[in-house]
Order: sequence, then C-alpha cells, then structure tokens
Amino acid sequence: MLKLTRCAWPLSLAALVALSGCVNHAGIDHRQTLLTPEGAPSTTLADARLPAAPWPQGQWWQRYGDAQLDGLVAKAWQNNPGLQEVRARADKANAYQEYYGADRAPQVDAFGDVKRSRLSRSEDYAGQGNRYVTVRSLGVTFDYDLDLWGGKRSAWEASVSQARAAEVEVQSARLLLAANVVKAYNQLTYAWDVVDLSERDLKRLRNLQSLTGDRYHNGLDNKSQLQRVDGLVARAEASLLGARSDVQVARLQLSALLGTGVDGAHDIARPKPLRSDEAALPENLPAELLGRRPDIVAARWRVEAQTQTVASVKTRFYPNINLRAAGGIHAMSGDSFNDSVSRFWNIAPTVTLPLFDAGRLRSELKQSNADLDLAIAGYNSTLNTALHQVATSVTELQAVNRQIGLQRTARDTAQSSFDLAVERFEVGENNFLDSLNIEEQLIEDEMRLALLSSKQIDSAVSLVTALGGGYEPEPSAVR
Repeated sequence: MLKLTRCAWPLSLAALVALSGCVNHAGIDHRQTLLTPEGAPSTTLADARLPAAPWPQGQWWQRYGDAQLDGLVAKAWQNNPGLQEVRARADKANAYQEYYGADRAPQVDAFGDVKRSRLSRSEDYAGQGNRYVTVRSLGVTFDYDLDLWGGKRSAWEASVSQARAAEVEVQSARLLLAANVVKAYNQLTYAWDVVDLSERDLKRLRNLQSLTGDRYHNGLDNKSQLQRVDGLVARAEASLLGARSDVQVARLQLSALLGTGVDGAHDIARPKPLRSDEAALPENLPAELLGRRPDIVAARWRVEAQTQTVASVKTRFYPNINLRAAGGIHAMSGDSFNDSVSRFWNIAPTVTLPLFDAGRLRSELKQSNADLDLAIAGYNSTLNTALHQVATSVTELQAVNRQIGLQRTARDTAQSSFDLAVERFEVGENNFLDSLNIEEQLIEDEMRLALLSSKQIDSAVSLVTALGGGYEPEPSAVR
C-alpha cells in the first residue's frame, strides 16, 4: 500500500494540476455583450416636449385623490393570485440561497447503532465460527469540501443573485398590478361617463320623437320622418343597454385583478372623475432608467447569477480536495465504552480530478455559457423594450394632449351654440327642434372628450409604469 508523506502531498497535488489538461475548458465562452444606454435609441426621448420633473413616487396613484382607488390597489396587492405566485417564486429562490450557503459549511453528523450477529468461521477472527457477537458503535463524522477554486462560493453567489432578481421581480409585479388596477378603474369611470351621455342622448331623442309626432299629426312632417326618429330612439336605447353592460364588464375586470371573485364586482362603487394632471418626464433619460425599472434590475441580476454559474462550472475542471474525518467508540461483545481500546478515529483527505469524461464537463460548460447568452439577450431585450415603452408613452401622451385641447375647443363651441339656441327658444325666436338638433353635436363632442380624457389617463399611467413607478433599488441592486 502506498503511503503519502507530508512532502508527497504537494507533489501529488501539482501532478494532478498538470493532469488537469486532459479535461479543460479552452475555447468555451459566451458570445453576447450587455447593451448600454448609450447604445440604445434615445433621440425620441431627447426631443420629447414634456415638462421636466422628478422621477415618479412609490405611491404614484394617490395623486388622483381617490380613496376607493387606494383601497383597491392595496386589496389587489394582498389577494391577486398572480402576485402571490411571484412571491412564492421569490421565497423559493431565497430557500435555494440558504441551501447553497449551508453547502459551503462543514457537515457534522452523529451516529450510533447496536448490531447482533452470528459469525461464520471466515468472519470469526478466532477461526471457530458459530459464535454470537454484539457490536455497539457511537461517534461523529466530519465532512468538508475545501473549495480550493471557489466553485461553491460562485454557486452561492449565483443563488444570491437569483434571489435578488426574484425579490425585484416581486416589485415589478406589484407595479404592473397597480397600473392595471388604475387603468381598469379608469375604464370603469369612462364606462359610467358613456352611460350618462347615452341617457342624455336618449332623453333628447325622446323629446325629438314627441315633437315629431306632434308635427306629424298636425301635417307638418310625413310618416317617414316619424319612423326615422323612432329608429333613432330604438338605437339609442340599445346603446344605453350596451353602456350599462360595459359598466358591469369593467367592474368584473377590476374584481378579477383584486382576486375577490365575481361577487366582489358589486362592491365597487361608481368612481369619482379622475383628475388628469400634467405628465412630466425626468431628466437623465435613458441612463438612470437602468436603476429605476425593476424589470431591468431583475434582468441584470439574472446576468450576474448566470455569470457566477459559469464560474462555478469551470472550477469542476480542476482538482478538488474533500476532507473527511470520524471518531467515536466501537465496542464488541463485552468491551466497555470506557475502555481506550474501544475508541477510534480516522482522517481521510480525498483528492479528485476529472481525466476523461467523454466531454460531459465541456458540454455542461457550453450549456452554462448558452444560458449566460440567454440572460444577456434577455437583459438587452428588457432595456430596449423599456426605452421604447417610454418613447411610445411620451408620443401617445403628446398626441392626446393636443387632441384634448382641440376637442375642448369643439365642445365649448357646441356648448355656446346650444346655449344660444335655448335662449332663442325661450324668447320665441327659435323652436325647440332646433335646440335638440344642436344638442346632438354637443353630446357627440362630450363623448369624444370623455374618450380622450380616458386615453390621457391611460397614457399617463403607462408612462409612470415605463419610468419604473417609483421603484427605488438598494445600493447593491445595480451593477
């Protein structure tokens, strides 16, 4: 049996390092590179005509001043199943982090057993056989991987990065959920506005129907004119039914986000009109967007995690030393646990080195590098999407702001015409039929303005979401 002296151990280790050339990772690397804000399109953002302002605050929806909306967002954060799923994934990632952290520490186990056996002649040290022996054992074992090349440390750092990514993804999910709740609430507000205007239009058409009926009976209008108005009334009644149905659908969509079930839709009261405040764009875009968007921060942590995974796999190409030891008491038959002859201990350092594995390690490293390329590509895609979302929201918001200005002018003009027609009717200079016809244009302008106001709030919410919704990363969250 070959015994290694103290001097022989370093020589043996050096020989193993030399042999490590048999299995190596030469020529294996990732291909993708991280996209920087300087390399992303930003001309549209630079030319944006929105006032400068600070970044959004964490509770950004409170600026609408609606207590019911604040409560709905809080309820959604508590009960939404999708958000609960994201939280569960974060808990799982944190558990993996604890596991890989514990895997770096020594493992100590205790053991104890009693074994009664009948010995054959070949097993009996006295050469007799047909004897009964009781063996009692009690002791501890020690197992520790020295981790010379930092493979376990890299695996642990990868799990830490994955856990941080999962935690940030919770924040991203909360942001998107809050934005969807506000948009659904805004849709409910618009649906109620349509109901009001539809009821007003139906009232107008019924007055027109009554006047046309009187004119028909007095011989001033023919039957086709009366039938035309009857058809308009029927169409307006159908539109009102559809508008009321849209209110209930909007409530159901909102209750689905809240995770409260179908019956929860009935508990949502009619919203107060949401205040459309002036949207603004922070300075230093797109550079600061890297740390303001939780999805970008999470994607960056995924890249960091996969980088550490690649580093961990590479260490498996090198020699590994595992230190094992055991000690305790091993007593046979009548021997006492207290006797020195029953005590034992051993130390067994083990050195392993892959020599020929048919390319398994190289294949695993290629897979890890491919996963790193996927993570980098995912990060680049997330950053590119984020910048385009900001640019799209800014473009939509600028357009809808101009449209609202023009539509308000049209609505005010129609309102003035209607007011004048009513005044002329009251002094006998005009008939009521003219007032009803002018009111039709006013209602149409009010309907368009309500739609544009709803789009304006949706675009503002999209911009806040694209800017990160007030997410504040930890100092170590952006690398």
